[in-house]
Amino acid sequence: MKGSRLKDFLDTKVDLYNQPSFIKDDPVSIPHLYSKKQDIEIAGLFAAVFAWGNRTTIINKAKELMQLLDNAPYDFCTQHQPTDLKRLTSFKHRTFNTTDLLYFIEFFRQHYSKHRSLETAFVQHGRTVEEMLTGFHQYFFSLEHIPGRTKKHIATPERRSSCKRLNMFLRWMVRQDDKGVDFGIWQKISPAILICPIDLHVARVAKRLNILQRKQTDWEAALELTNYLRTLDPQDPVKYDFALFGLGVMEKF
Repeated sequence: MKGSRLKDFLDTKVDLYNQPSFIKDDPVSIPHLYSKKQDIEIAGLFAAVFAWGNRTTIINKAKELMQLLDNAPYDFCTQHQPTDLKRLTSFKHRTFNTTDLLYFIEFFRQHYSKHRSLETAFVQHGRTVEEMLTGFHQYFFSLEHIPGRTKKHIATPERRSSCKRLNMFLRWMVRQDDKGVDFGIWQKISPAILICPIDLHVARVAKRLNILQRKQTDWEAALELTNYLRTLDPQDPVKYDFALFGLGVMEKF
């Protein structure tokens, strides 16, 4: 399948999966619990960081965390007392534990003491997504006391990671259409420069469609895939994440 036939096929799949019905079974459902911009950002980053493995487990653990944060993540992160943190000591999701959680909360507390939006944590570091993600990693781990174990939860292109979860988070925050899945609450990043989230499922589908040649699922693969998707839609290439993810996970393509 090539050219216009492939574009028509993928556009049909985008329309199928980029729908409100997609939300409830996806980690994007967690930031959709909120209406305040900062709550959406914090809940979205946690949900994205948790997003590997079984989606039901991811959603349930993210909801559990939101409850521990009084279902008001921004207020909790910025206004908590030291005694409030005690309730978090039993939280764990796969390799993400209390040590990681407390560092994330301290990062949010310090960031929001100076900035109104998490968008600043990305755009202040450059104009390309690669520069933004590299800079965000350095900024995120710029606090005085950094647990070494926490660094594995925030990827960076510097280590050639595909940065799948952060690219998914950026898609949620930046893309804007009338479908209601992505939020489009960040205005300083163009959807045209976003990088498609790529994991083993998406890579498998892309290789079957002959639009990805690279064997490793890494940063170079994410760039290669996105460059092809830009030939289909230069202004909104990562909308095809819906198609590739749906084909890989829902349809076992």
